[in-house]
Amino acid sequence: MPKYLVKVSYSAEGTRGLLRDGGRNRRKAVSTMVEGLGGEVEAFYYAMGEDDLYIILTLPSNADMVAVSMAVVASGGATFNTVMLLTPEEIDEASVKAVSYRPPGS
Repeated sequence: MPKYLVKVSYSAEGTRGLLRDGGRNRRKAVSTMVEGLGGEVEAFYYAMGEDDLYIILTLPSNADMVAVSMAVVASGGATFNTVMLLTPEEIDEASVKAVSYRPPGS
């Protein structure tokens, strides 16, 4: 199953909701959403800095991840950045594929 790192930054509205509902309730809501699509939340950490929240999760497909992203962004409570995570085995598989590529200007 594909694995993703999700970086979340709360809007003012989202931060008000977090203050009202608390961090554990937010984790539960995210876990319920992801599990409803057949996935799993592996890690869920709040942070101080550019991003407010880091989540590592698995979902059955990239389409599921896009559906999650659209639902979160459409809510207006947060911005959302997704990084697809790859295993060393996937890198090994990619490294032996023949790719025909012409650089720009050549």
